[in-house]
Amino acid sequence: MDISKGLPAIQSHRDLHIWITENQKMVPVPEGAYGNFFEEHCYVVLHVPQSPTATQGASSDLHYWVGKEAGAEAQGAAATFVQRLQEERGALTVLHREAQAHESDCFRSYFRPGIIYRKGGLPSDLKHVETNMFNIQRLLHIRGRKHVSATEVELSWNSFNKGDIFLLDLGKMMIQWNGPKTSISEKARGLALTYSLRDRERGGRAQIGVVDDEVKAPDLMQIMESVLGRRVGSLHAATPNKDISQLQKANIRLYHVYEKGKDLVVLELATPPLTQDLLQEEDFYILDQGGFKIYVWQGRMSSLQERKAAFSRAAGFIQAKGYPTYTNVEVVNDGAESAAFKQLFQIWSEKRSRNRQLGRVDKPTHVKRDVVKLHSQPELAAQLRMVDDGSGKVEVWCMQDLCRQPVDPKLHGKLCAGNCYLVLYTYQRLGRGQYILYLWQERAGHHGREQSAPTTRLFHVQGSDSYSTKTVEGCNGDQREMARVAVTVISKKNEETVLEGQEPPHFWEALGGRAPYPSNKRLPEEVPSIQPRLFECSSQMGCLVLAEVVFFSQEDLGPYDVMLLDTWQEIFLWLGGATGAWKEAVAWGQEYLKAHPAGRSLATPIVLVKQGHEPPTFTGWFFTWDPYKWTPDLSHKEVVEGSPGTALPISEIRAEVNSFRLSRWPGNGRAGAMSLQALKGSQDSSGNELMRGPKLGGTSSFLSSTSTSINGALPREQLMHQAAEDLPEGVDPARREFYLSDSDFQDIFGKSKEEFYSMATWRQRQEKKQLGFF
Repeated sequence: MDISKGLPAIQSHRDLHIWITENQKMVPVPEGAYGNFFEEHCYVVLHVPQSPTATQGASSDLHYWVGKEAGAEAQGAAATFVQRLQEERGALTVLHREAQAHESDCFRSYFRPGIIYRKGGLPSDLKHVETNMFNIQRLLHIRGRKHVSATEVELSWNSFNKGDIFLLDLGKMMIQWNGPKTSISEKARGLALTYSLRDRERGGRAQIGVVDDEVKAPDLMQIMESVLGRRVGSLHAATPNKDISQLQKANIRLYHVYEKGKDLVVLELATPPLTQDLLQEEDFYILDQGGFKIYVWQGRMSSLQERKAAFSRAAGFIQAKGYPTYTNVEVVNDGAESAAFKQLFQIWSEKRSRNRQLGRVDKPTHVKRDVVKLHSQPELAAQLRMVDDGSGKVEVWCMQDLCRQPVDPKLHGKLCAGNCYLVLYTYQRLGRGQYILYLWQERAGHHGREQSAPTTRLFHVQGSDSYSTKTVEGCNGDQREMARVAVTVISKKNEETVLEGQEPPHFWEALGGRAPYPSNKRLPEEVPSIQPRLFECSSQMGCLVLAEVVFFSQEDLGPYDVMLLDTWQEIFLWLGGATGAWKEAVAWGQEYLKAHPAGRSLATPIVLVKQGHEPPTFTGWFFTWDPYKWTPDLSHKEVVEGSPGTALPISEIRAEVNSFRLSRWPGNGRAGAMSLQALKGSQDSSGNELMRGPKLGGTSSFLSSTSTSINGALPREQLMHQAAEDLPEGVDPARREFYLSDSDFQDIFGKSKEEFYSMATWRQRQEKKQLGFF
């Protein structure tokens, strides 16, 4: 099968491509429908890195997604398509098998603010999503933490529970019902998905209501009961999440898979800590991560037959182990491993992997580090782990008997074993004073380099960090000078300099006698070139649970989040402005290191970062960073409570509800499905009478259409640079840009209304301020 026939060529400017099974063939999914998945179909998703930071030859991700109601023919067509596509893409492709509702974090990271699971199959006209289609009614069950999903469920109160969020979608009106046990962060993320659905599927022309408390939302409850009938009995509890804890993910085993005669042998090879040299280029391996995920590693010299059988071998392994059929499978090739796979090993060398393919050995090179550029290049600050050149103010305190004693500046840098120190570093950034507070303590039972690791982190200029990329044979002049300084601190007696090869007898006697010692060229310890990873932190039954955000950006940091950024040499814990879980964050950072399958050092520095006070050593790991992003924004509570503005009177909303023609559920006497036909006439797809608008006060709120006194577009002169009191009657001052004609909006903002309202709220506000609409 030629995958290019009947399919558009893969566009180089796009990073995501999706196909769906239809009549035993694969057809492309329009971009506007990305994130919608019909459960009777299979999908193929290809992600091609387009980020300027992506290195040449970066691997692509190819996902094979199976709906829970997908038939054998659909699965066969998708599997064949994946195999052909992989052959065309080459070895730099990571394969994933995904099952509905059990997708990998990598897959879920493509679809923000969430995934929509749709019942049945794709309509015969192949329309995935009908934009501006208001003749619809459905109930969506929304759940998830950082990765949110919405599943179509039965339009009945029986579908509801206390711990999740439900969206009653009635076309012109969308009501988000929050279970009494849902958290503020879950409500906010559910609302983000509701906004997204409104903007993508209704062109922004729908009212949104939020029910946080049924007693305080009688109007919205009246609408819900007109559709669902009166609720009989109490709500049941939510089904507990079956999230996998870090302790479960740390249980990994490596198996060697090979053929012996006509038999397939699966031999357990190793348990943590795993090392890269266990993987031989001519062989085939399975790595089992606690039954949560199965990795298949294919050496570059493995046979073509073995490569084609990767998924089937993984499926056989899953069956033999008694794991669920939906267990996630990831197939990686030698030299194109994913970041998640590499971090399961104690040390992973990209040079070793690359040189094994090229058959050469690289010589270490010296890279000059210009600390003057740290302020203008945060990515350099992140790599060097330095916020500046060390010229800021340093204050040190020694903690003794629960008291803080200041340390004389002359003694800075001299840290005594058994003591605990606080170090405050003050520096300037963007014209403001910034602070970093370090806690240094000796690890019990550890000495030497392991103990002194935090010291190096505190004082980059004084330590030997600036030489970590050099090849060292013997000692250099700077090290000899440092030794002389150390001698004056350790002893006030006469010092003696001894050169290698000219040691006097008493020198060896002091060391307990002469003995062999390493005398060859010593290379500095290699710093793993591992891709940084971002996780959302939460706790379940007292255990740390992480959800990874792949291809992360600043947009993934929310005010209710505690996020963990692992750069391997440091662990950052980012605290959103609305969370106070800093004590839990420190414990989570320590638990993360303890449970890491690679056997991470517990001396790895843990850095707490608060929202709005991010140092360049943190922001430098993000492709772009806006230091002014954290401006006041509407919280979920503010959305629910509403703000002043003009909205449809509640009487008009009731009239709209009363105009619906109701039918009955068979045999139960309760109100049921609605045809959504209003007294004004048959419903059209344009929805001209419904436009974006402000909120209505109260615990139940409507993010409603604009006042009906406004009919059509208004001239730009009446909207731009006008005080609120000078705007035409009925215009919402907070949404004045929406009253522009489509052509004026495109001319002024350089984009369509749909594109503008799909942007983050803070970006919308920023552009409106610049253009005179705020």
